[in-house]
Amino acid sequence: MLASILDHLSHYARILTAVTPFLLAVAIRFVYGKKRVTGMLLSISAMWFAVNVLAAPYSAGMQRDLAYVRAWFR
Repeated sequence: MLASILDHLSHYARILTAVTPFLLAVAIRFVYGKKRVTGMLLSISAMWFAVNVLAAPYSAGMQRDLAYVRAWFR
């Protein structure tokens, strides 16, 4: 279900959903210092970012774009 919701977002919205939690976790880490909770938030947000980056080529829009690029080089 989450994948179908993300397929309907624009490229900029997808980037925003990947980067915002990470930047927020970094900001919280700067404000509150090096604590266990802030470290966990940073780790979780980094994993979320990695999942978004690794899953991006499998979205419908990205598959169309990749097919277009492959056809252009043939």
